[in-house]
Amino acid sequence: MNKLYIVIPAYNEEANIETVIREWYPIIEERSEESRLVVIDDGSKDSTYAIMQRLAETMPKFIPLTKPNGGHGATVLYGYRYALDAGADYVFQTDSDGQTRPAEFAQFWEKREQYHMVIGHRKGRQDGFSRVIVTKTLKLVCLLCFHVRVKDANTPFRIMQAEYLKKNLEVIPENYNLPNVVLSVLYAKKKEPVLYIPITFRPRQGGVNSINMKKIFKIGKQAWKDFREINRCIKRSMKAEKEEKEKK
Repeated sequence: MNKLYIVIPAYNEEANIETVIREWYPIIEERSEESRLVVIDDGSKDSTYAIMQRLAETMPKFIPLTKPNGGHGATVLYGYRYALDAGADYVFQTDSDGQTRPAEFAQFWEKREQYHMVIGHRKGRQDGFSRVIVTKTLKLVCLLCFHVRVKDANTPFRIMQAEYLKKNLEVIPENYNLPNVVLSVLYAKKKEPVLYIPITFRPRQGGVNSINMKKIFKIGKQAWKDFREINRCIKRSMKAEKEEKEKK
């Protein structure tokens, strides 16, 4: 019951991807024989996938995947579903820009059985004031729309028990652009046991960030519309779960 899948989405990360894979691969080697590191190339236009393929030749527990470009959220969902289909017991997600530190994974792994999700809290993040504003705004939006408080809804540093991840993914549309936000909200609304642990969040370690303030505003505007519809889906799902429990 310790089969871990680490899921990492990647887009145009030729400057970072080899370092990120080499940093995270030892975490997988320390786990069970069936554990895997899965990196999903989201239709990159550079040599990201070629680098991944080369590294896989000497890393038997590394799985390089590629798919047509669909955005970060859709790629995260693709990775989650791949891990669940492969029979993972635990799914951990982080990003390919080198902002998170594998050295901080151990404390998350230690808590994996006690909580349905253990998620990083980017305390004192080092990637710019604009990103801090986005995080605080998202926190407020979650409160206004979903009526729950989440410390850091979209952190790309989380480990989840597969059983509960699979159940909660049923509410999220296939290619939704902010799946981690909705998962954080779902766990909070259902009062599932969740632990937040402070993590280091470094500046991007190389390459160019594909997200700018214009894109963030566009994503935020669409997210507000999507959140309202997803909120209705969540209410229906929670009602169905309650009725099912009452029948038992």
